[in-house]
Amino acid sequence: MRPAWAIFWPLSLLAGSLPAQIPGSSAPPANAADYVPVTDEMLASPDPSDWLMYSRTYDAQRFSPLDEIHRGNVGELEKAWSKALPDGVIEVIPIVYRGVMYLATPGGAEGSSGVWALDAATGELLWEHEPAGSLSSRIKALAIYDDMIYYTAPAPPGEANPVVALDARSGAVRWRTPVTPETHTSGAIVVDGKVVSGRTCNSVRENCYIAAHDAETGDEVWRFDVAPGAGEPGDASWGGTPPPERRASTWGLPGTYDPALGLIFWGISNPMPNTRADRHGGDAMAIPLHAPADLYSNSTVALDPDTGELEWYYQHLPGDDWDMDVNQEKMLIRTAVDPDPRFVKWINPDAANGEERDVVVTVGEGGGIWVNDRASGEFLWATPFPYDTPNFILSDIDVETGVTHINEALVLKEPGANSLVCYWNTRSFWPTAYHPRLNALYVPYVDHCLDMTRAVPGESGERRTSAHRPGADPEKFAGLAKIDMATGEIERIYEARAGGMGAVLATAGDVVFWGDILQVLRAFDAETGEILWESEPLGATVQNSTITYAVEGKQYVAVVNGEAVLGARGLARAGGVTLPENRGNSINVFALPDQAR
Repeated sequence: MRPAWAIFWPLSLLAGSLPAQIPGSSAPPANAADYVPVTDEMLASPDPSDWLMYSRTYDAQRFSPLDEIHRGNVGELEKAWSKALPDGVIEVIPIVYRGVMYLATPGGAEGSSGVWALDAATGELLWEHEPAGSLSSRIKALAIYDDMIYYTAPAPPGEANPVVALDARSGAVRWRTPVTPETHTSGAIVVDGKVVSGRTCNSVRENCYIAAHDAETGDEVWRFDVAPGAGEPGDASWGGTPPPERRASTWGLPGTYDPALGLIFWGISNPMPNTRADRHGGDAMAIPLHAPADLYSNSTVALDPDTGELEWYYQHLPGDDWDMDVNQEKMLIRTAVDPDPRFVKWINPDAANGEERDVVVTVGEGGGIWVNDRASGEFLWATPFPYDTPNFILSDIDVETGVTHINEALVLKEPGANSLVCYWNTRSFWPTAYHPRLNALYVPYVDHCLDMTRAVPGESGERRTSAHRPGADPEKFAGLAKIDMATGEIERIYEARAGGMGAVLATAGDVVFWGDILQVLRAFDAETGEILWESEPLGATVQNSTITYAVEGKQYVAVVNGEAVLGARGLARAGGVTLPENRGNSINVFALPDQAR
């Protein structure tokens, strides 16, 4: 039986008298008093049935304790329900609370961009929030807290994009705080009663920040500027570039949070413009070839959640010359630190002793894996990923200090200079997953490099084209890697021509879910990598959304299918595959038949 609180009123009905039931629904009206507010404790330790944030938990492990679907029966999965979504770019990861799914819909036809609440067991639309006009939104994550859904929303031209709090029972706007003229692509997490969000910034430094807003009122609590101003720590790292011109954004996935340490971890993207020369008056060597350079670009920052003050930072790529974002989710795990030199290139000799450590793990869009101590930022180990190559973005890391060195041989020092740079969108914005029992990190990747030529004055801008790594096997262009987080050993459990834009999901049933641009969602044995189940083509690219949840004890696996800005066509061309017909955006949900449960 469905819980009574799970039925909601459409927003369009709130202004007038309420009918006896929702149009198209046989369910009775909701009793608002039945809604159970989401607390800090719930966010810190969620019910296994729920999916309360973009990767389920603050640590971004994307691991579910649910095990009704396991490697012995996953082959019997069948579609439970499917629902068409509006046209347009869609990159959101749904959240689920007590049988209700919330997701942001894309901007396409007039009025189509907004937030939906769906019955997570049937797909029935419960309520709908639509901003005025036809608005585009690349939001990747919604957040939930108390009785509100938080949405980093788009705004009509000329207005600042807001953070919006919606009533979780109805979709009614509870508060709306204008924040930035630039888009809110990353979405938000809620930490200690504060809605923390990131954003793009393509124009001026003042738009480049992480912000926290009071979850009840929408008032700004703090902001952290991701590029330092004059006289601030890190000022000298910009080599004299005027402060208003210093830019790096937080466009990717939201950050993570360690309640025990009281630290938020957030990733910051490449500095802008793309090349060192364009940022520094034509001189690519105006800043060092080692960290720090152009802080806090391509860095992990650890922030105090109460004040936004910086506790520590680590710069993964100093003075980027190629737009190689190292800004995605900062996964938090506990592991023995025992990296094996056969598998890991750079190892801190003082840390490689097998000791259990709380660490933060980064896998860069431009390739590479970094492991740092969570409390201090101390460098523990790092290695090129998905393969080592002379064309990798780093040439060296000082293993005793952790200081990174950009690969000088690839820096575009003169106009018209050309380099082959590895890697390019090797994992982009799709999230990774971790299996605690196996101490294994699962990372989708493409063996994809960038052929880049610096602009020549008076001619067209820089040239950026897709390229293959020297010696790469085109039949193994894409894959899913299983990485031992103690030793750093990389096992490639799946290889193919077709890349993927889908998130990885790991479960206590020892199943790993991941999908590709050929519209297929797959289930893998978490230990062996054996393919245990494949969906039929789902009508559009498997997007960065795969989640699992339970309603009344029944486990579901849900995936959004659609198109993103970093789209499937580019991956298809690079991998040499032909895309199936795109039948439009949708969400598809799978479950076991009753006889198999």
